[in-house]
Amino acid sequence: NYPLYIRSVPTENELKFHYTVHTSLDVVDEKISAMGKALVDQRELYLGLLYPTEDYKVYGYVTNSRVKFVMVVDSSNTALRDNEIRSMFRKLHNSYTDIMCNPFYNPGDRIHSRAFDNMVNSMMMQVC
Repeated sequence: NYPLYIRSVPTENELKFHYTVHTSLDVVDEKISAMGKALVDQRELYLGLLYPTEDYKVYGYVTNSRVKFVMVVDSSNTALRDNEIRSMFRKLHNSYTDIMCNPFYNPGDRIHSRAFDNMVNSMMMQVC
């Protein structure tokens, strides 16, 4: 439950996003424990909307190896639908898998990859 990669735009609210991400990890754990065995049998790893706030919506995704992805989106962005968020998480998961396949990456280290940065930046530009 420690972040390997955090990216926020704009950067002046970065501390607020860190807090939001850390509190949402508890909600992810609650959803995983509530789903129990059903999560293991199921291929869909998307947890959906974890919780909305006044300004943001927080979505969650968990991999088979229990790596958690959290995405915080502006609440005023009504153009994003559930299918688009799910698609973005799949792209994020695929890029994360590519990083794990790199023999020079030590699992558990912070992610420092240009390809991963570029993919996240392109997703963020798509949302904005």
